[in-house]
Amino acid sequence: MNGSPHGNGSTDGAESGDPVRLEGFGPKDLYQRREKIFTRYVGGIFQRLRFYTGWPLLVGYFAVPWLNWGERQMVLFDLPARQFHILGLTIWPQDLWLLGWLLMIAAFGLFTVTTIVGRLWCGYTCPQTVWTAIFMWMEQVAEGPRHQRMRLEQAPMSLTKVRKRAFKHAMWLGWAFLTGLTFVGYFTPIRELTADFLTLEVTGWAAFWTLFFTGATYVNAGWMREQVCKYMCPYARFQSAMFDKDTLIVSYDAARGEPRGSRKRGEAQDTLGDCIDCQLCVQVCPTGIDIRNGLQYECIGCAHCIDACAQVMEKMDYPPGLIRYTTEHELAGGNTHWLRGRSIGYAAVCVVLMVAFGYALTVRSPFAFDIIRERDTLYHLQADGRVRNDYQLKVMNKTQTGGSYTVRVASPESIRLISRDSLTIDAGEVFDTTMQLVSNDSSRANVKVEIEVCQDARCVLEETRFLSPMGSAPR
Repeated sequence: MNGSPHGNGSTDGAESGDPVRLEGFGPKDLYQRREKIFTRYVGGIFQRLRFYTGWPLLVGYFAVPWLNWGERQMVLFDLPARQFHILGLTIWPQDLWLLGWLLMIAAFGLFTVTTIVGRLWCGYTCPQTVWTAIFMWMEQVAEGPRHQRMRLEQAPMSLTKVRKRAFKHAMWLGWAFLTGLTFVGYFTPIRELTADFLTLEVTGWAAFWTLFFTGATYVNAGWMREQVCKYMCPYARFQSAMFDKDTLIVSYDAARGEPRGSRKRGEAQDTLGDCIDCQLCVQVCPTGIDIRNGLQYECIGCAHCIDACAQVMEKMDYPPGLIRYTTEHELAGGNTHWLRGRSIGYAAVCVVLMVAFGYALTVRSPFAFDIIRERDTLYHLQADGRVRNDYQLKVMNKTQTGGSYTVRVASPESIRLISRDSLTIDAGEVFDTTMQLVSNDSSRANVKVEIEVCQDARCVLEETRFLSPMGSAPR
């Protein structure tokens, strides 16, 4: 096989690990090391917008576990008790389908947003983006602006370099620990967790998971950064299935900017486009791409390049918008169609799911119960000739208030309840009691029995079987 670019890319005699050479191309290392990205700070309207969208979410993340809803934590996923508390709603294992429904709503909501406005979620509100921005800000505080960080990277080890690096990593680890502690605080009461850490009385599992998420935050936001977006996040890969020519993207106007060339302000250039090839759009990009090369899956839509280019255009007395939010149709001189089949379809499915979810919440039973047959003895023959079956009745109060419940046999009339028929159950309690049924009619071996538990006007039916001497096993 020859080395033609029209072949399979292999060359005769090339050993594993050697650079691959193709005709018309330079050597290409198939196993390239990651090149560290030194981003440049840039302000601008979109960076202020990122600030106003990112910080409320950040404050909410750290504040929500400390807020109470009545006498308990407002959001608490209590795994040992198998209860998920979200505001006034408690989700039990029997209600996990509600969480699945919420995930579907979130997915179709994201699909709708992506189809219309591209990767705005990635650029403005994704936790990886927000936390990485904070780590980059800490890096700038500790090591200085871009040119100073680049010089420090190349400088030999010294006391100054150690001091700056230690300060940076101390800030990173501190923020990562707060992140890990808060995340675990969604699964265990955060006040007790924090007090246990301060008094060094934290349990092994709580310490393990806190340190695990501390390390994950430190590595993802501090070291891997754009690698998470480019190689680990699946959203960057499948988003292309939702993009079309009317999707809002960050794009470079090549018709206006090319050919590129440097020049002084006010210098007349009839042969060059508006791009002065200053490279600022590349220097500010957190994923290290050149937006002038066209739409790339690594672009997270953060608009750093838009703000940087707008400032350059202002200094050159050129109109803004060389790099801007636009669509492929608009770049080609056409009009953007915001309402189209794909976006309407995703939005419609999302609305239907939300309406159905709201309806499911309104009709959801505030309690549930299980009937478990006593396995040691299938039935009891009483002295009066009647047959008795014993069961374990478990009634689950899903609400955050206590209540009274009644138990009765809905059918058949030949079977009666002789155990207690009134129960008082506290908020969030699973009440366990013995239920006894008797029958005067032993001519039927296997009888279907309907048990009804009611709270006020809400009743729930469950079925069980009543066994008698005529047969000892259900059919």
